[in-house]
Amino acid sequence: MAIAPDRFGHFAAIDWSGAVGPRQSGIAVAICTQGSAAPTLITVEGGWSRAAARDWLADTMPRDTLVGLDLGPSLPFVDRGEFFPGWSDSPADARSLWALVERICADDPHLGASSFVDHDEVARHLRRHGGRKGEFFDGRGRLRVTEEAQRRQGLSPTSNLNLVGAAQVGKSSLTGMRVLHRLADRIPVWPFDPLPPHGPTIVEIYTTIAARAAGMRKGLSKIRDGASLDTALAALGSAPHVPLARYDDHATDAILTAAWLRSNAYRPELWSPTAMTPHIAQTEGWTFGVS
Repeated sequence: MAIAPDRFGHFAAIDWSGAVGPRQSGIAVAICTQGSAAPTLITVEGGWSRAAARDWLADTMPRDTLVGLDLGPSLPFVDRGEFFPGWSDSPADARSLWALVERICADDPHLGASSFVDHDEVARHLRRHGGRKGEFFDGRGRLRVTEEAQRRQGLSPTSNLNLVGAAQVGKSSLTGMRVLHRLADRIPVWPFDPLPPHGPTIVEIYTTIAARAAGMRKGLSKIRDGASLDTALAALGSAPHVPLARYDDHATDAILTAAWLRSNAYRPELWSPTAMTPHIAQTEGWTFGVS
């Protein structure tokens, strides 16, 4: 799939959060332009909220931005032919899933997803805190096809149905679905939408892919100091970054992944992964960078 060399002028990465509360310290936003200048962090007074991130995406970010969201935009479907086997209201595709999460969580403040997690039918498929494991949650949890492909690439994906542990991404994914639902008419989300010829596009990212591409070894994919960040950025063709007031996983993940997006946005095989069928594209989606 050929892409015009000037298709994107900006590249942004957002480290997401499913935490409860009005502001999420785990949200970080970084952006860069074409060229080699290092990505910079975008900050808001008082810290990011999910609503503020949604508003930035809808109204403020440059209109030629490829933006990566570090969350799972869907749940496993292909392995059992349904998101929630045995439930008559199980959605038929990812966009219907987003709408379901939004509907059930309409009264949850701060774009949270607690009501969905605690829904009687949904909970049967989840692993939750307090030793609560639904009768349909098996082993480490079901994986999407793209996550199985990540595993074959030597990565360590975690099921979006697992809501327990430091590596869990389920809460981030569910809160992210509310945001994607609210952006549905504003910004295309690949691969649920085809890549348009112009305008912004959202893709799913996995920050560990950027870390591996920057030469970081398995188990050491988190950066917490400026020198290590500059070394990783250099491996991706980026100039050194502007020093940060505070170095944490969220900020450095966003900066490094924005640089990775810039250096990989024009690889045609990443837009046409051989294992991604049209059915997978509409139900489970795909992680950009998994070929």
